Amino acid sequence: MPDHLPLEGLKVVELHAIGPVPFVGMQLQQLGAHVTRVSPIRDRAIGIETGAEADLLNRGKVRCALNLKSTEGMEQFHQLLSDADVLTEGFRPGVMERLNLHPHTLITQYPTLVVGRLSGFGRQGEYAPRAGHDINYLALSGALAAIGTPDTPVVPLNLVADFGGGAMHLLTGILAQLIQRGISGRGGVVDASILSGTLSLTTMMHGLLASGRWSLDRQANLLDGGMPFYRVYPTLDRKFVAVGALETVFFHELLELTGLSEVLSVDKQYDMKTWPAMTLAFTSAFGARTRDEWAAEACQKDCCVTPVLNFEESLAHPHNLANGWVQPQPFPHPGAAQTFTQPS
Repeated sequence: MPDHLPLEGLKVVELHAIGPVPFVGMQLQQLGAHVTRVSPIRDRAIGIETGAEADLLNRGKVRCALNLKSTEGMEQFHQLLSDADVLTEGFRPGVMERLNLHPHTLITQYPTLVVGRLSGFGRQGEYAPRAGHDINYLALSGALAAIGTPDTPVVPLNLVADFGGGAMHLLTGILAQLIQRGISGRGGVVDASILSGTLSLTTMMHGLLASGRWSLDRQANLLDGGMPFYRVYPTLDRKFVAVGALETVFFHELLELTGLSEVLSVDKQYDMKTWPAMTLAFTSAFGARTRDEWAAEACQKDCCVTPVLNFEESLAHPHNLANGWVQPQPFPHPGAAQTFTQPS
């Protein structure tokens, strides 16, 4: 850990939210910012804000319970904003305005403030005022239709829309606005949405689709499990390995690893007619040994083969530990996981 983090001295006020907005606050905090999380008083009263040691997105933040519908609560909130650098919020469109906290009014009152806003469906259109979750944003972005088996879409973790589409785009906008503030001396408003960010994540696929190199069918493409050298295979112990040998040099190493050099041809790697037999060959080969046996062998070759780990296994993996990406941290209740991720 460096002696000085780049955002040391930066003050962030985070209005209560779940998922993407707290993740942004976590990222800013880990870059050195001081983050105060403002929650409704009722949440503290029912125990959501107290004793939540396993709420890792909010660990280390200063917790502040305010009633923003009261004069006293609003006065305290403005005291927080008086020397804040960043305000983040994830309400539905119109909520901030109804609280008399219109972002453009705030940056007039606090000229150096950066206001980071994250909506679900954006601020225009029929879906704008509606509730939604990761699966809904994935559905409207086209991404959900592309993920899964040939028969049905499969719901991925909410890393794609909530955190990739929403949080990371909001974080990028906030950091960009802070750079602009360093040039102009003035803050500004960053307005992101989970759906718009998720649409942005699909840019490469739209390019491939436009050039005729992407099919709308699932598991029929380069990066969706359609190719036998870019997919997951079961192993002898009912676990899995991930294979990503797209380039010829890695495919050659994959054939060496699996002992299939005499069975499969490097020259026919991208010949679709060979893929059914290739899939069967890889399935049989990987099914003959355990996941960890394959992982140990794959470490000796540059073949893009890795074990498929669960959350607990990933935190105990020697590579992740060697880089300092994870650290032990006991939870206060029995039966919970005993470690948590700590991005550098």
